[in-house]
Amino acid sequence: MTQLLGPAEIRGLAAELDVRPTKKLGQNFVHDPNTVRRIVDLAGVGPDDVVLEVGPGLGSLTLGLLATGARVVAVEIDPKLATRLPITVAERAPEFAERLTVVTADALRVRAADFEFAPTTMVANLPYNVAVPVVLTLLAELPSLVRGLVMVQTEVADRMAAGPGSRIYGVPSVKLAWYGRARKVAAVPRAVFWPVPNVDSALVSFERGEQLSTVDRKTLFAVVDAAFSQRRKTLRAALATWAGSAERAGELLVAAGIDPKTRGEQLDVKDFVRIAVAAGQPA
Repeated sequence: MTQLLGPAEIRGLAAELDVRPTKKLGQNFVHDPNTVRRIVDLAGVGPDDVVLEVGPGLGSLTLGLLATGARVVAVEIDPKLATRLPITVAERAPEFAERLTVVTADALRVRAADFEFAPTTMVANLPYNVAVPVVLTLLAELPSLVRGLVMVQTEVADRMAAGPGSRIYGVPSVKLAWYGRARKVAAVPRAVFWPVPNVDSALVSFERGEQLSTVDRKTLFAVVDAAFSQRRKTLRAALATWAGSAERAGELLVAAGIDPKTRGEQLDVKDFVRIAVAAGQPA
């Protein structure tokens, strides 16, 4: 069994690198081997996978993922951590070293061309302040990415997996639904992190589905953003600026078969697609 990183090893590596976890980068390192094994198990990762790990940090989850036989592509924004990660793997699991690739980059700015191996699944403990943008960016940039399991703040997990009609249903819910299905899988206790965060965490899984429409994604997302920018207003009013006027917004909604008095949280992603199509986009 692979020897994973525990609390002493995590603190030792942090001291060696003079790393002080920062809120700015959302750094909370997992130091509990059982939690790592649970995440890897729930992700269903195997030898045929190319796993994209965003923010590997000191390597806790990286070692667990490599132990499955998968190839791991780790994207790390901190050059110091990115440089140390291959060394950690070589020291603790040299037989896995050739299956690790480290890309020193901001996950919000990576492109498919940055990867020698096309990622098929994403497993990551994501920085809480950029979790949703990272997932949406990578789904857009990497068509090869078909599924994933990410650890995020509980409130974010709830919003990512929410359905129409829910009080927490909103922009993240709809945009993720455009790509496929997201669901909240499990809670993660605060005590497994160093430093201990002041928020609860949860695991969210997602699976890419078939493309719903050939409608332009940016146009669709602009409709979604506008619809939820003023949640208390009817869609006719909320979409007025986007459409050019409230009257034009009403016309588009009627053309899409949607009551202009409806509010955004009552629509599913297919409803938003119909609005974008009505605005002149291809079906």
